[in-house]
Amino acid sequence: MTAPILSARGLVQIFANRKAVGWRRQLVHAVDGVDLDINEGETLAIVGESGSGKSSLARLLLSLARPVEGTVLYRGQKLDLLTKAGHRAYRGEVQAVFQNPAASLNPRMRVDSILGHIVHRHGLAREKGARELIAAELDAVGLTPAGEFMQRYPHQLSGGQQQRVAIARAMIRKPKLIIADEPLSSLDISIQTQILDLMRELRLRTKVGFLLISHDLNAVQSIADRVVVMYLGRIVEVGKDVLKHPLHPYTRALLDARLIPDPKIARARHRIVLESDAAWAPPPIFGCRFRDRCPFVISVCETRDPPLRGACRGESLVACHRVETGMEPGPDERGARESSRPDLGLTIASN
Repeated sequence: MTAPILSARGLVQIFANRKAVGWRRQLVHAVDGVDLDINEGETLAIVGESGSGKSSLARLLLSLARPVEGTVLYRGQKLDLLTKAGHRAYRGEVQAVFQNPAASLNPRMRVDSILGHIVHRHGLAREKGARELIAAELDAVGLTPAGEFMQRYPHQLSGGQQQRVAIARAMIRKPKLIIADEPLSSLDISIQTQILDLMRELRLRTKVGFLLISHDLNAVQSIADRVVVMYLGRIVEVGKDVLKHPLHPYTRALLDARLIPDPKIARARHRIVLESDAAWAPPPIFGCRFRDRCPFVISVCETRDPPLRGACRGESLVACHRVETGMEPGPDERGARESSRPDLGLTIASN
């Protein structure tokens, strides 16, 4: 069996909380014991609230930060043990597209220079061939005629055009995986759809895989093969049908927070409404870290942290005691709990 192109084993990343007061620092586990496999050619999406650790995990996978504990593996090999040739292959096959394209593109370089630097740096083509390669990559991401866009600076492009240039820059080395950290959040809705269509097209044509980090569940549902749900640095649910058949209460709450155009359907549905939206609150020392916000907490949640394991039904992995024991909350219990407190809703933002 082919090894995943990227894997994470026991990743931990810790930061000091800048908002802490007094002389004692408060440490935040942005990533806390994450195990993850990304297979070649698949689209894997990571969702969660602001502060759930999505972008921190992406930085570790891109080797832009070193984990406090754990390791990242490229095709089964630890990143810190790769040879020069292995590290060069990793950098070529794993590329990145960032949230703000205007900030990731050099404002003093024209588009042809931005892409040309990569072509010349890695010896992809020479002189006339380099210009033809750049034009072909711009055509491939929908920037036509390419000759017109090659002479523009980033500030002369719209947000969607800037993101297409960023995607072209990532694609020019023919990668096997692109890690896209919130690539849609700074774009209009119509442009978001165009970028998603472009990602699908590139995947079909080149077999490139994507690790898509997003808070837009509708976008994720339309493109992802598997979905990972993160909460306070941990993976709480992962699988192919996570957004269709959610098992963890946090996943259900994320889905319930989506707006429904039909007001009758919106009023009739049973919603999981969380007690607060403060995702940066320190997790409990013992037990499940979601228990203080969970409407279905039971006694075991106070003392034992649920591991990520297979559920009683389906192929998803979920970290929840209720699902492990086959005890799923019914509509009567859910309604009783919701009616006892105000509807505070759930704020979903980029990480």
